[in-house]
Amino acid sequence: MANAVFLLCAVTSLACAVLLLRGYAQNRVPLLLWSSLCFVGLAVNNMLLVADLVVFPGRDLLLFRNLSGFLSLALLVFGLVWDSE
Repeated sequence: MANAVFLLCAVTSLACAVLLLRGYAQNRVPLLLWSSLCFVGLAVNNMLLVADLVVFPGRDLLLFRNLSGFLSLALLVFGLVWDSE
């Protein structure tokens, strides 16, 4: 059951990224771009979680999962700071 939840989280993050990118393509609001990039990174993070726990249970991908999560949130914070000026 947990595996299904992990996959659904990855699909949901990817769907949010696609919707945000569509909104950015229509309106050209920079915050939508930064948010979509963040959600792409979160989708990668969730896919790495599935790969870590389901596909390769003997391997430890914690470093890569944490790095992808950190980079995606750093992109969002950078976009918020950049947009506020």
